Order: sequence, then C-alpha cells, then structure tokens
Amino acid sequence: MFRAKVGGAMSGDAPSLRPYQREAVEAVLSARRAGTRRMLVCLPTGAGKTVVFAHLARLAKRPVLVIAHREELLSQARSKLQHALGAEAVVAIEQGGRRAEAEARVVVCSIRSLRTERLARLLAGRDVGLVIYDECHHAAAEDNLRVLRELGCFEPGWTGTLVGFTATTARGDGKGLDEVFEEIVYARTLPEMIHDGYLVPLRGYRVATSADLTRITSRGNDFREEELAEAVDIEERNALVARSIQELARDRRTIAFCVTVAHAQHLRRSLQALGVRAGTVHGEMPSDDRARVLRDFAEGRLQALTNVAVLTEGFDDPGVSCVAMARPTRSEGMYAQCVGRGTRLSPGKKDCLVLDFVDVSELSLCSLPSLFGMPRELDLEGREVGEAERFFEQLAFDHPAFEVEAGAITLGEIQARAEAFDPLTQEVDVEVRAISRNAWASLGRHGLALHFERAPGRLSEALVVSRGARGRRWEVSLDGRAVERFSAIEEAVQAVDFEVHRMGRAAEASARAEAAWRRAAAPKGRAEAVAGVRRGGRAATALGDVLALEAWVKVTTGAKRAGPVKRGR
Repeated sequence: MFRAKVGGAMSGDAPSLRPYQREAVEAVLSARRAGTRRMLVCLPTGAGKTVVFAHLARLAKRPVLVIAHREELLSQARSKLQHALGAEAVVAIEQGGRRAEAEARVVVCSIRSLRTERLARLLAGRDVGLVIYDECHHAAAEDNLRVLRELGCFEPGWTGTLVGFTATTARGDGKGLDEVFEEIVYARTLPEMIHDGYLVPLRGYRVATSADLTRITSRGNDFREEELAEAVDIEERNALVARSIQELARDRRTIAFCVTVAHAQHLRRSLQALGVRAGTVHGEMPSDDRARVLRDFAEGRLQALTNVAVLTEGFDDPGVSCVAMARPTRSEGMYAQCVGRGTRLSPGKKDCLVLDFVDVSELSLCSLPSLFGMPRELDLEGREVGEAERFFEQLAFDHPAFEVEAGAITLGEIQARAEAFDPLTQEVDVEVRAISRNAWASLGRHGLALHFERAPGRLSEALVVSRGARGRRWEVSLDGRAVERFSAIEEAVQAVDFEVHRMGRAAEASARAEAAWRRAAAPKGRAEAVAGVRRGGRAATALGDVLALEAWVKVTTGAKRAGPVKRGR
C-alpha cells in the first residue's frame, strides 16, 4: 500500500516535514499496518495538511485519488502534489471540462464532478490504492457518501486506504463522521500549534451589538441562516462592524465573515463609506471575478474582504492578520476554521487580531476565549490568548475555589472579584428558591448545601453535588454518606426537603433561614479554619455561616468534613 520508509529516497524535491507532520504520516502508516482502512487526521488551519497528504501520495505504491470541494483547493493540492512527486510524475485534475490523463499517477478531483458515470470512467484501468479526502467534515453528506461507496471504501474486501483531513470534526448539521471513518489516527489542536510556534498568537476584542438573536431558531448545531441574516444585516450593526475594523485593525489585512451575500455586500459598502478599501467574494461569483478580487487583496489594493463561507476553506493567504466575525455562530468547528485563516506564519507578522461581534442571545455563542476553554463572554481587550491562559492558571493557583460568574467580564474585573470573593454571597438558583423554603446555601457550579438539626442540638449536613455532566449527575449525601442520585438538581432538592419533613416539625423548622441556631457563635477553632475563605478580612463567626463555608471548602477542594457539630460546644 505504502512504501515502508517515510523519508526514503524517491523522485521529486518534496518539502521537508515538520516534526508533527512526520508524526501524522507515521500515524497513518501505523494504523494501516494495524488494519484500519478509513482513518482521519485532524490538523488546524495553517498546519500544512496538504504537505502531509502530498507526502503520503509520494509514499503510495498504487494510484492516488485526492477529493476536494472547492476550485481553490484543487489547484493548491495539485501544485503541492506536483512539487512533492517531481516533474516527471503526472498529477491531473478531474473537474468540469478537465479530464485526467490515463497515465496520471495522482488525480485531484472535484467531488461535485464525480457523477456515477464519470467516476466509473475515471476508475477504469486504475487500481486506486489511496483515497485522500481534503476537508473531510463534508463526507457525511449523502452524495459524498455515494462517491465513497462507489469507490469501494466500505466494501469488506477493499484493499485501499481512505485518509480524511480536516481542521474540524464538527459538522453544522450535527451529523457525526463515525459512519465514514473508523478512527482519528492523529490530531493537533490550534492552541498546541500556537504554543509550539507553528502558528501566530491570537489577540481578541469583544464588541457588543444591539442585534437581537433571542427569537432565532436553530438548524443542526447552528442558526438558520435566513433568520440570522435578518437579525444581523442591519445598517446600525454593519456600521459598528466597519468602524471597529477601521479603528482596531487599521494596519491589518482583514477578512470578515458574513451570513449571506447581501450581508457581505452591505458590510463592504459600510467599510468603503469609512474609506476602507474593501471587496467581496462569495460562491456565486464567476471564478475569474473571484480570483481577481483575491489577487487585489493579496497585492494590497484591498485592505478588507467580506465573504460568505468562501474563505473558510481553501484560502491560503499568510498575510491576513485580522479576522472579523461579523457572523455569529454556535458551531465551534466553523468558528475555528474562520479564525484559522489568520493564524499562518508570515514574515513581519507578529499575531492575528480576532474581533468578536457579540449580539443579544440566550444561547452560547462561540468566541475566541471559548475556543481556548475560557469563559465565552470574556473580553480580552486586545490581549493575547496566551496571556489570558496564564492568568487563569495563576488564578486557579491563588484562588482555587473562585468561580467566574456568567456575563461579560474582563481579566481585570475577574482579578478584582477573586480578591474580594465571598462564597456566602453566591445566590441560589431561582428555580430552587421557587420549590424550597429551606436555607439552601450555594456551592456555585458544584451544587448546594443544607444544614439542619436532625435532633435537638445535633446538626446534620445534606449536600447536592454535581458528579459529571450528564445523566443522573446530582448526588445527594447526608452527613458524608451518599444516598441517591438525580437527573435534575430540583429533584434532588425536593428529595432532601421531603426527608427533612419526615423527621418532624422541629427538624423542618431548623432547616429554615430564621432558625436560631444559625446565629449562634461557632466554635473558635472552626471559625479560624475557614477565616481565609472570605476575602477582604471578613471573618465568619455565626455557626450557619461557618458550616456553609466548610461545605464550600470541602466540595471545591476535596477536603474531608471537619466533624460533627453540637450546639454548645
């Protein structure tokens, strides 16, 4: 299937592989030797996927078929494959009016051209041993599956290898790729590539708009485009986006992602009205016109490009140093692809600026911080993502129990809140307050605590704590012993309240906020043990507050319970 040696002497002046690219090639070869026939390689935009699959094509013993979706991808792939295989190797394109020569060792195909009859003609006389699928997150679409089936990729006796390459395994329609590929054999993330110096650092700004997305319905993992366009393609918002690009990306070549062709055209006009040289590209343009606009952008005659989907794939311009997300999205895959268009290394380029335009929404919108596992609504204020990551690492060390509340916030505001953090001020969710009269204390995202007198002078502790992200995640424990799990926190609260009710009126009264024992002085040692939990020198002395702080420390740090408390100790 493949020549055995990854770096063996072969025809062609193939580009040298970076360490991770060599690892990817070796992972494919190893998986094939282990019997995997349909495998996936996940590398972020700018990582050089084409270099990797060109090397695989160079190693292949039998003819190679490369499948791509966009015209730009076909030309790029052919160029790099020809360079890798050498001038004597025939690398042909099968698309539209172009037909691959019979002697072509590698054929780069537009999947849209591969109708059944044309594919049969292409395969006649060719014993294809390697099928490379670029941007393979499209593979689950029915017609694309049809092509793979007709290639024989799913036949038990197929002796070939299918290798898919993508920057994201997530699809907008929610379909998984597990029906196409058996295994992800190699993956690198965008943060890893930036940390290792193969992609440029990212900076970010969060720009709030007044556009209302609360009534927009979903399609798959994202918004319905026609509804989204109606909400965001408005003069006021376009003017804000254009002004932000003008002010924040003054010396940067910028690409802006839009929802529809009309949206892209309207935003271009808003940019031009401010004196920004801007153009538009979209899939409905004649290829010659699109190539002309892209050339003007690459050669500096245009500073900004507005586009619809066209630049998410197959766009290779390392000089781009600003990405404006004028198109809100819930799809992390789409967001990562868009941002990735500005991450390539280029002489003189230090970083890439990402502008997140954040609309009014009750749903979680992707943002630059969320791409790196930080709060979605964090405003980096132009700082590097790496700086923010280091900030959160230090925050976890200095304030291990502190939690960032939902809502737009800056790093400075987080630091100030952490230094003044008081677990006792956390509010219990309104849903819990609506069903319970008892004095539940909030443990943040971890859950809830309730203290009451099981018998006169004998205090008990009930905890409702999250033990996972799904299913029966809420575990109820009583005095340190787990007793039951529930799917919803409200169910767990009701179960505890019912048990307290069964213990009698005295126990039930002791669970209320007005119970006298809560205001009694706590034992000195217990109060001193939690004195540092509340910031700003505010020590807790009341027994109810001290028990709530003990529960907070225990749940957030895994500490053992301090022991039973009896009134009068």
